[in-house]
Parts: sequence; C-alpha cells; structure tokens
Amino acid sequence: MHDSKDFKIPIGPQHPALKEPEGFSVALKGEKILGVDIRLGYNHRGIEKAAEERTYVQDIYLIERVCGICSHSHSTCFVQAVEEIAGLAVPNRALYIRTIIAELERIHSHLLWLGVAGHEIGFDTLLMYSWRDREVVMDILAAITGNRVNYGMNTIGGVRRDIDAQQAEDILKALTILEERTKYYIEVATQETTIIKRLSGVGVLSREDVLRLDAVGPTARASGVKRDVRADDPYAAYAELSFEVITDDHADVYGRTVVRVKELMESYKIIRQALKNLPTGLLTVRAPRKIPVGEAISRYEAPRGEDVHYVKSNGTEKPERVKIRAPTLANVQAVKHMLRDRYLADMPIVVAAIDPCFSCTDRTVALKEEDCARAKVINWQALHAFSIEWYKQQGIDFTELNKKLQDRLKG
Repeated sequence: MHDSKDFKIPIGPQHPALKEPEGFSVALKGEKILGVDIRLGYNHRGIEKAAEERTYVQDIYLIERVCGICSHSHSTCFVQAVEEIAGLAVPNRALYIRTIIAELERIHSHLLWLGVAGHEIGFDTLLMYSWRDREVVMDILAAITGNRVNYGMNTIGGVRRDIDAQQAEDILKALTILEERTKYYIEVATQETTIIKRLSGVGVLSREDVLRLDAVGPTARASGVKRDVRADDPYAAYAELSFEVITDDHADVYGRTVVRVKELMESYKIIRQALKNLPTGLLTVRAPRKIPVGEAISRYEAPRGEDVHYVKSNGTEKPERVKIRAPTLANVQAVKHMLRDRYLADMPIVVAAIDPCFSCTDRTVALKEEDCARAKVINWQALHAFSIEWYKQQGIDFTELNKKLQDRLKG
C-alpha cells in the first residue's frame, strides 16, 4: 500500500537522461524508487512484418537498420539463419572477414558506451576521450566497407567486400593506437576513485538474479556468469580463434564497466589473429533466389549480448516469418529489478549500464476485444489511419501536416 507521500513520476519518452524515446513510470517514496514500469513501443518500426514483404536480399539491408550501432550483428545473425535453411557452405575467408568486422563493431560500441556512461555520471572528460578514440575504429570501418554505420558487408553466402593487404596493415596500425589508449581506460576504471565510488553498489544484479531473469552480455558477465555465444556456440571464425570470456564478480554498474573495457583488449587479440590467419579463396557462394522450405534459429554475441534471429521459409523468395530477439529485450527486466530500492539519481546510469537500444527492442501490443475471439489483423493503411485517429483523441491533430506532406510528394 502506498501512503500520501508516495507518488509516481514519468521519465520519458523525451528526457535528457535518455538517448532514445522510452517511457518509464517511476514510483517514489522521497528519493527512493519503489518500482518501475517500462512502456515499450515508442520506436517501433514494424521491421519484422516489413521483412515478410521483401525478398531475402532486400531484408539484409532492412534488418541491418534494426540498430545503427549493431548493424553488422543483426545482418550477420539473419544471413546465418538463411544460410542454414539453404544449406550453404560459406567460404572461410568470408567467415574471417565477418569476424573482423564484428570485433571492430564491438570496439566502437564499447567505446561509445564508455563515453555515455561517463556523461551520465558527470565525467565528460571520459566522454571526450573515448569518443575521440572511437573515431579511429570508425575510420577503419569506413575504409573497409564504405560507411561508418550500416556497412553492407554481408550477403547470403558470404561477404560483399574483401580486405586487402593495405587495409590489413591500416587495421593493425589502428589497433596499436587503440590498445595503448585502452590500457589507460582500464587504469581509469580500476583506479579512479570517482568512478569506483560512484558506480560500486549501484544497479546490483546477483548471479542468481542474472540466471532467473535471463540477462545477457556484459550485464550477465559482470555478475560472474560466463555466458558468451562466441565461446558457447561458435559461429563465423570464432571456433578457430583463441580469446578469453571476460567476467567480473562486482555484480553492479562498476563491474559492467570493467567487463567492457577489458573486452576491448580481447577484441584486439581476436582481430590480430584473424588478420594473421586470413584464408585465401572466395568471398561468397551462389545462393538461390528462392530459399527452400525450412526454419532456423541463429545466435550471435552482439556488443550488448546474445542476439537471436528466427527465420521461417515457405519456399518463395520472401520469408514467411522473421523474429528478432535483441539483447536489450533480454536485459530490460533486469533494469526493473536493479532500480528497486535505489535512489532516483541512480536511474540514468543504471539504465545506461545495460547499453540499451530501444529501437531494437520496441514492440507493439495486440489488444483483443472482449467480444472478439482473436486479435484483428490490419494492413499498413488501416494502421496509419488508426494512429492518426488515436492521436486526435489525445488532442494532437496531424491532418494538416499530412495534407502538406501529400501535396509536397505530389508536387
């Protein structure tokens, strides 16, 4: 029971502590959080449904845009499922190149997270330093793939671009720079009193709670759970490369910081091995336009944790079903647990500590009418009309804006 001193406040969907629109309803007693309700859906883009209306090749580029930071993660996870259904043997060189791009993406993601975490606790110098260093790896990704964000490297049966000798040399030079700077970040994370005191004991998630709530990625490994798809269920070239699965036993935001900065060193090790042992041969094998009837589940260790894609084929050139379980969806229940009985001031860094991507996570909810046996399925046009009417009921009328937009398109 809540007394008169208990109250709820909304945080989001637009809030300076959130980098994406998401809604939190926080029940407070003074400065203490009694509980948190998370409302998903503000960034829902209908990508799963849209994938069913496009060909497999078109879907690669659509699914790559599930997340800008994990674009290679999602596209690789998707094509792995399609390749399994089609029975394709991907060339070894392509598998190694996928691995190299994957680890470069992990580096840029962890450096981005380190800067955001520093910003959330008022340590903006760390933000400036880590994002400066992130530019090094972003430049390398741009040189290899032609783009800094959505790389377009994958195709069904392999990769679209090669890594030549000069590019390999440039990558190694960049790794030397990044490795030296990462040693500094490890020193900061393990010795800087401000970071240790601010993050220790905040967002506690015990090993038992990790297993109960099925947390993944650095969130799980920071609580001593040695869970990493690269080691547990190797894909790409990981079975042929040696690396350590980084864990920590602090079970809090500080532990998640330590895991991420130490994982950077492992990524450098993996990339060096992959470049040294890069096989010769083809980049891709021919894939059929129509994928045989079947279904497959693909797993991938994205920077935030385990990414899962389910693909079902009906024998045509378009998938019958695509289902994506992004790592943030696996970790979001842990956020509610970690915030309970904590101070409101801890909320930004606790949420940031799982490195959330709400555009990956967001879903819509189907409501069943009491007099209807099953949910009603509507098309895109009906959904668009429904959304306009719903906003009108909230006092927001987009009619004039839509008219101007249609006139502009016609003109």
